[in-house]
Amino acid sequence: MKHIAILSDTHGLLREHVVVELAEADCVIHAGDADTPCIIESIGQLGETYAVRGNNDKEWAKALPESLAVTIEGVRFFIVHNRKDVPEYLKDVDVVVYGHSHKYSAEVIEGTLFLNPGSCGKRRFDLEITMCRMIVDAGHYKYEKVIIPYDI
Repeated sequence: MKHIAILSDTHGLLREHVVVELAEADCVIHAGDADTPCIIESIGQLGETYAVRGNNDKEWAKALPESLAVTIEGVRFFIVHNRKDVPEYLKDVDVVVYGHSHKYSAEVIEGTLFLNPGSCGKRRFDLEITMCRMIVDAGHYKYEKVIIPYDI
């Protein structure tokens, strides 16, 4: 069993509540737009990390893949920054993790969970600041939205 912290669109900011979530996780999935290498490095110091490149991840991020397929505790993930870049005929995937819109979304389509953890970086418009907490075990998963407090 593993606890996964899933986030995206941090845009150069790791909030205190986010760091607490990351520290409690066994591994981290970051769906792009870290904006700076220090975000990925900081997350990586906490343990197992899977990260993809977002549209705002420039020269420094060339080594990051545009998409990534990984299996964690029997759950098959496909990770990409923008949902429009998910292949049309994606097979053998349980969870698609994507970001880009800054808006939390979780919907099951033909047996696959399409999960956008939202953004837990800089606040955009009046959107919530969110990420996701997921438990995976023997090919099964449970997930919950995590709302990060925002002080004006």
